[in-house]
Amino acid sequence: MALPERPVTILIAALGGEGGGVLADWIIAAANLRDYPVQSTSIPGVAQRTGATTYYVEIYPAKLEDLEGRRPVMTLTPAPSYVDVMVASELLEAGRAMQNGYVTPDRTTLIASTHRIYTVAEKMQMGDGRFDSEVVLKAAKTLAKRAVLFDMQAQAQAAGTVISAVMFGALAGSGVLPLSRGECEAAVRAGGKGAEASLKGFAAGFDAAAEGGVRGSYEEKRSRALSEVKLRPVFPPETHAMLREGASRCIDFQNRRYAVLYFDRLEPITNLDHAAEGFTLTIEAGRFLALWMCYEDVIRVADLKTRRSRFERIREEVQAKPGEPVHVTEFLKPGVEELAAVMPRLVAAPLNWLARITGLAGKLNVGLHVKTTSVAGFALLRCLASLRPLRPLTSRWREEQALIGRWLTAVTAAAKHHPGLALEIALCGRLIKGYGETHARGKANFLRIFDTLVEGPAVGDPDARAAAIRAAREGALADPEGRKLEQSLEAQGITPLPPKPKPVKFMRRPGTGKAA
Repeated sequence: MALPERPVTILIAALGGEGGGVLADWIIAAANLRDYPVQSTSIPGVAQRTGATTYYVEIYPAKLEDLEGRRPVMTLTPAPSYVDVMVASELLEAGRAMQNGYVTPDRTTLIASTHRIYTVAEKMQMGDGRFDSEVVLKAAKTLAKRAVLFDMQAQAQAAGTVISAVMFGALAGSGVLPLSRGECEAAVRAGGKGAEASLKGFAAGFDAAAEGGVRGSYEEKRSRALSEVKLRPVFPPETHAMLREGASRCIDFQNRRYAVLYFDRLEPITNLDHAAEGFTLTIEAGRFLALWMCYEDVIRVADLKTRRSRFERIREEVQAKPGEPVHVTEFLKPGVEELAAVMPRLVAAPLNWLARITGLAGKLNVGLHVKTTSVAGFALLRCLASLRPLRPLTSRWREEQALIGRWLTAVTAAAKHHPGLALEIALCGRLIKGYGETHARGKANFLRIFDTLVEGPAVGDPDARAAAIRAAREGALADPEGRKLEQSLEAQGITPLPPKPKPVKFMRRPGTGKAA
């Protein structure tokens, strides 16, 4: 009989804890049931979400008895342009594979989950450092011979299993394996523990792949929820997706009246934005206004950490059985600023002043370990979360609302005469983010740009001022130390601030009494 010219090559990229090794074992077990020669190797990934562990499997689709004692020669590592199936547990890992040449239009079937787990490089950016998922999706449709893309993580959570089971089902359902569904399911059953849940996830992946892949169910559910938010006629259809998201966030943060305030603040900008193509000013102002209005404080953190949905998600992630106890410990480190933020201004102002003059502002952070699965720990955080109706009385609320009003006034004033300048001012809202030192640094950069370029007389021409604001904002986002921001301001004739001092701390070596 005629023998195949070469083996079927499968490359798998999975993050830690997602069962990539188990998936490779299932493929090997199914091939052994078919009496096919099979070989696999793995290359460990690295920590802190900077890459995935890869597994490379080759299956020679001919039974050993037909080889008459001969054995096929297989390679240990994948070669670009010679991978038949690329399986990725996360969208950016599919992008890495395409960038490295493992996905080609004449050979490769790409099977990937569309959900995202953000990398360290994405999280560490001062602004929005997320990679554009649409770029990967478009590349997949162009570079792959066939692309099977859907939210495998959502399917795994619904089945109560890990994503590797769904990946195996999608691999089998794609029809590229020289193995039947029954042989693949038999390999899963042979694994023993958790086989029923794995088979449920396998079936979900198999059906999704057989249907050609479905864009995530999460997005559909979220879209239905946001459609319940009612928008005013003044807002054009192009802005609806962003403004619904923003209003929904405001309701979740405070209440429906807060969402009304969100619309009230945006309406004057929209009235001035009608002549602009695409209503970019309204969309960007709506984006950063929602983020700013829903700032992080201890009330918000306590609320999020004690929601039923969070505990349910944790149980799903650790695959806890019904009735099986799960203990959750929160590591918190509140300081004077966090405490003062939820106090009335008359109390917060002297407290912050006293902390600054005594040098204790950054030294009184108390490390707390709160077990939210205990009655005492849960009750403590729920008491903090219950302060939400009193949030408008806090010093942080008054401070943030005043600065928001100042920002929106500048955007509206610029929009009357120069839409480009108004957009650059609106985009300065992305400097406000996070909490703690990140928030303090971002707000300081925002105020520096606002005082000098937006409200200051340094640059008179609107086009030049817009360009200067853009350069300063990009400098602030690129450099946490603020030197690029100061350099851009110096180019406009503004005296730069001196670098912040960094004290040298001497620590004694344990057991020696000598300074290190």
